[in-house]
Amino acid sequence: MFGLFNKKVELHAPVSGNVIEITEVNDPVFSQKMMGDGFAVKPTAGQINSPINGRVKSIFPTLHAVALETDDGQEMLLHIGIDTVELNGEGFQSNLIEGQKIKIGDPLVQVDLAVLAEKGKDNVIIIVLPELKDKQVIVQTGEKQSGEVAAILK
Repeated sequence: MFGLFNKKVELHAPVSGNVIEITEVNDPVFSQKMMGDGFAVKPTAGQINSPINGRVKSIFPTLHAVALETDDGQEMLLHIGIDTVELNGEGFQSNLIEGQKIKIGDPLVQVDLAVLAEKGKDNVIIIVLPELKDKQVIVQTGEKQSGEVAAILK
């Protein structure tokens, strides 16, 4: 019964690639955890999928970021690339709607990684949790396929 309050939450890789600590992201806003703790993935594919079961809270008009919420209320931001807001949606496609229920592995955003490379943008995919309260992020670094466990909140 007391374990109920210590329930761990699994965060799954939103894309296939190399899972890294958020401190390795090439942007101080993320690497210095100004927005919160989390993890990142250096992608090998452009299909970005849901790392959680929950819902879409909001979608940035440029599609470079999506705010998500787990079924138990943990909020997170899935941010695609560094300074990609400057692309004004070029190279991004999505059919998401705010409030939409999502499951692990559901498609969120399709990113043309070649466009990001052509425009000189870092394509790292970042999951940041702004309000962790009393939880910590345990990152499982290394190569992962989309849908594999990449981090645990405890």
